[in-house]
Amino acid sequence: MAVNAHITGWGMSVPEKILTNFDIAQFVDTNDEWIRSRTGIEQRHIASNDQTTASLASEAALKALRMANLNPARLDLVIVSTSSPEHIFPATACLVQDRIGATKAGAFDLLAACTGFIYAIDMAAQAIRSGSIKNVLVIGSETLSRLINWQDRGTCILFGDGAGAFVLQASEQPGGVLSSVLRSDGSSVARATQGPAAELPPLQQQRRRYIQALNPFTFFSQLKNIAKVDPEINSRGIGSGSGDSFFSAPQ
Repeated sequence: MAVNAHITGWGMSVPEKILTNFDIAQFVDTNDEWIRSRTGIEQRHIASNDQTTASLASEAALKALRMANLNPARLDLVIVSTSSPEHIFPATACLVQDRIGATKAGAFDLLAACTGFIYAIDMAAQAIRSGSIKNVLVIGSETLSRLINWQDRGTCILFGDGAGAFVLQASEQPGGVLSSVLRSDGSSVARATQGPAAELPPLQQQRRRYIQALNPFTFFSQLKNIAKVDPEINSRGIGSGSGDSFFSAPQ
């Protein structure tokens, strides 16, 4: 019988500090109506000094594992999707694996910007369907507020901090993650990237880089690409009118 990948648990972790559109309007030339009408965003959470990508990820992971009633030691794989990792190496996923006690799990990071969590779910589901593993923890975690130039109104309104996690498990029951369509648009790479900023203190000996959008229409142009995927999803009997959930994100 075919093996399916079911989402059996989920959890989230967000910092207590909230930064509203009205707060942002105090230090950049923007306003609440402008931000909400273009992005739908009203507020974002900002990590405290003692919160990191790994700590937020670990909190979300433990909540998801509790919901799934799964001992961390039974995990086969931990995937962390992040554009703001703790280090280049070791992987943030390895830090999470250690903190939650997933002593038998492999762990790696995945970097695919806004689409990262969807890519990670697809990889986890495919691995489960192959029969090579049974239990996977997928986490999306970011502390992007530390990569933002808070004087750039084109980008500082978009990003915040937090983590979400899914537990995926093998099951012979029908359903679960049904299908996926992965696409990317490399032609827009010059529109949004990380640009150099001021040097950090000498002891850190590294260059800090801020998120910058070179084209003000980056966010909106990427949304158009999602529409191109809808017909393919619907052709598989998934999506509109089927009662299935449909997740999408631009990259």
